[in-house]
Amino acid sequence: MGETLSIKSSGKWRRFLRNPRASASAALLAVIFAVSLFGGAFLPPPEEITDPASLEPHRRLRVRIVPEVRSGRIDISPAMAVAAETGAAAFSPALTNGAEVASALPLPADALAAISNRFANLASPAASFAVALPDGTEAALSLAEYAPRAMPPRTVRLRLRDTDAEAARRTISFTLKRDDPRAAEYESNATLEPVAWPFRPVPGHPCGIDAAGRDVLARIVAGTRIALLFGLVLVASSMALGIAVGAVQGYFGGVVDIASQRLIEIWSALPFLYVMMLVGSVVGRSFALLLLCYGLFNWIGISYYMRAEFLRLRSRPFVDAARCQGFSTLNIMMHHILPNALTPVITLLPFSLIGAIASISALDFLGFGLPPLTPSLGELLGQAQQNTSAWWLALYPALVLFMVMLLSVFVGEGLRDAFDPKPAARYE
Repeated sequence: MGETLSIKSSGKWRRFLRNPRASASAALLAVIFAVSLFGGAFLPPPEEITDPASLEPHRRLRVRIVPEVRSGRIDISPAMAVAAETGAAAFSPALTNGAEVASALPLPADALAAISNRFANLASPAASFAVALPDGTEAALSLAEYAPRAMPPRTVRLRLRDTDAEAARRTISFTLKRDDPRAAEYESNATLEPVAWPFRPVPGHPCGIDAAGRDVLARIVAGTRIALLFGLVLVASSMALGIAVGAVQGYFGGVVDIASQRLIEIWSALPFLYVMMLVGSVVGRSFALLLLCYGLFNWIGISYYMRAEFLRLRSRPFVDAARCQGFSTLNIMMHHILPNALTPVITLLPFSLIGAIASISALDFLGFGLPPLTPSLGELLGQAQQNTSAWWLALYPALVLFMVMLLSVFVGEGLRDAFDPKPAARYE
């Protein structure tokens, strides 16, 4: 009898379900797909602009406190009286014109000696001293360097500043809710947060609002649905076309294989991105057109795998046995060779789905994908690039993309292990 390879389909699916990571990933992926299909019924339309009045209760008070930095100067006469002052009253109210310095500001002995040397027209280096203020704090007093002159000075200038001037310049900024009891305390230093797009996550909009005033969660759900539908339809059509072309090439070989391979190589040399840009500028952008243009190129890699598998399997004994039994060419290709050639295709399936989802997101990010106003994960990431402070525009779409791609990889690994014919194959 001829030699044929038999693999039971029920055993394949049982092996897939016994893989905990693959089955759990498939369940989560199904949940994501179901939420993307039906979750929009519980959310606002993705094109709806949020009413700014609905955000009024969620506006916050932004408090900015700048500590006062005190500084001033005093011109002292030889009689140790205040000849002129600017800002010195902030340190001691008694520092007014004509007031005695000793009574208003107790100077240390080193400072008095430095002042006396300047009035005596003696060379003196720059000096600074700590002065105790009447309110119990300290201030820094400084004298500039002095060089002898033809006549002694009429006044000596002292400069006063806060001891920790750098710390005093530190600005304190924080945000308060409008109903916070501390709001009244900082009311003079607070400004009300403006309602501007994009707007941070608030109750009713848990994923925030995008740069056009639309709910980000609604657009993520709708964008995920479009991406998954695009990926599934593209992968299904590409797989069907690639398997058909590769099977014909591999089974018949010869002139059919060589001629088809040369044509495929010429077609694959066309720049996909330029074709997309040209078609989009001439015809316009739409979901169907994007699917058609991408599908015209996406099947090529799959046909290579199928061609190689059919070339390898067409000379196997079970194929010769099927020919001897009188089976038709289509029957041999579909029922004898194809089931044994599906392993590389199933291995490639999740990566094709990931590539399709990533491609539509990348094209939307670059502006060559779906028409404007269409919900898309890539379009949200493009907004995040333009609004770097709006972290929610980058976090949530990227997290959804990551989850979908990761779960697809786990499902693909489970399918590859389950549909591998070698562990469960038996010869008859």
